[in-house]
Amino acid sequence: MTNQLSCKPIPAVIYARFSSHSQNEQSIEGQLKACYEYAERQGYKVIGEYIDRALSGTTDNRPEFLRMIEDSSKRRFEVIIVYQLDRFARNRYDSATYKARLKKNGVKVVSARENISDDASGVLMEALLEGMAEYYSVELGQKIRRGMDINASKCLATGSNPGLGFKVDSDRRYYIDEQEAVVVRRIFEMYAAGQTVKEITDYLNRQQIKTSKGGEFNKNSLRSMLRNKRYIGTYMYRGIETPNGMPRIISDELFEKVQDIMNKNKKAPARARAKEEYLLTTKLFCGHCREMMTGISGTSKTGAIHNYYTCNGRKKKQCDKKNVQKDYIEDMVVNLARNQLTDENINAIASAVATLCEKEKDSPNMMRLTGLIRENDKAVNNLLNALEQGQAADLITQRLEKKRVEKEMLEEEVYRESANFVDLTAPEIRFFLTQMRDGDVNDETNRRLLITVLINAVYLYDNKYTVIFNAADKPVEVTHSLIDEIEAATEKFVYEQDCSIKKP
Repeated sequence: MTNQLSCKPIPAVIYARFSSHSQNEQSIEGQLKACYEYAERQGYKVIGEYIDRALSGTTDNRPEFLRMIEDSSKRRFEVIIVYQLDRFARNRYDSATYKARLKKNGVKVVSARENISDDASGVLMEALLEGMAEYYSVELGQKIRRGMDINASKCLATGSNPGLGFKVDSDRRYYIDEQEAVVVRRIFEMYAAGQTVKEITDYLNRQQIKTSKGGEFNKNSLRSMLRNKRYIGTYMYRGIETPNGMPRIISDELFEKVQDIMNKNKKAPARARAKEEYLLTTKLFCGHCREMMTGISGTSKTGAIHNYYTCNGRKKKQCDKKNVQKDYIEDMVVNLARNQLTDENINAIASAVATLCEKEKDSPNMMRLTGLIRENDKAVNNLLNALEQGQAADLITQRLEKKRVEKEMLEEEVYRESANFVDLTAPEIRFFLTQMRDGDVNDETNRRLLITVLINAVYLYDNKYTVIFNAADKPVEVTHSLIDEIEAATEKFVYEQDCSIKKP
């Protein structure tokens, strides 16, 4: 769909891959032609190409592909166009992994030949893989956190930077580095004597004294150091303080004097802004100009922080799409997604994806390998029959050994190929989806999973929004009316859902 307004085109790049023996309509020229035509139809501006020639998609040794993934962090492009999705990654595991990384950088992968994706089951499988990978990553993080909690209960190091003046021994216990401790005491004494933060940092940098991370001192690192209670022996972990939990470097009196001076010198406190996660990144688009909508924040006269999604075209002053409150649109989409997870739909999704998992095990390469193994077995049987009939034993023995080595190599290839298979069973999928549906709708991880697994794209207008689910073949349109609240300088919506939700 082309842009409806004269907005600046969305920056995109093309990724193409081909093998030298595959000169047909999917050759590099054919791929590029199709991708450029697709970009023109969609209103994308192609700013670069990444092309891997004569390389197999079954290996990650694709230098241009990996360079493209790294370049996505520079945020110069928002879309990667591929001829079709099997050009992007060697299997769905890799595809989900790389797409998750791209998503964090605000980049979406689209196919020139396929509408959204290869098919509904394939989209769901990939979304499930991405969501489950994140779920188990969280589970692993919780296990690691429990281990850190145990260490913390013993006032042991948990892996964080110990800070200038401290070292950690093999038993994870803190001890004082006397050479660095001299520097620490000097810093506190200089500040207590009335020297400014700038004067102290300048002095330290002239003396080529480094922070505990090996860098130069600046105002932030110095202030953080001067506030650190570890220097008076207080062990700190996740907001809990344990006095005398580690060796001290300075006295309470010196530390308190420094705190008093810092409090007096402190200007009006800047309000801390927590790093806000915008769950609809790469999935929310302006319905008017088709630009991606990204997260921004603003501070009202009262000092309250408000978070919004804004159209990238609006930021370029090329679209008049109104901002939408982050919580409002995310709540709507999360609830809409959650409503799809009826028992009937969960069973249907689990069955479809599990069936596809089994089907994909019969890949062309696997069928080729199993066919070669059958031929090998047949040849071995023929050689054994010839041996029983008294034919040349030495020659047959050599051939048998050759066939044995050949079969071992084929079985090794089968093992490597099978490692690429997605092995999800229907019960596993049902369990995961049920947990996601019944989880806390206000839990950030659960909200993220609902969006990752079920939502493909959301197109937001001022009076309605259109949702494309990963499990549906038609978009769902929800209408609502807009209410401007000038006093609060925010935009809130009142909506009334007036359509039935299509089942996956």
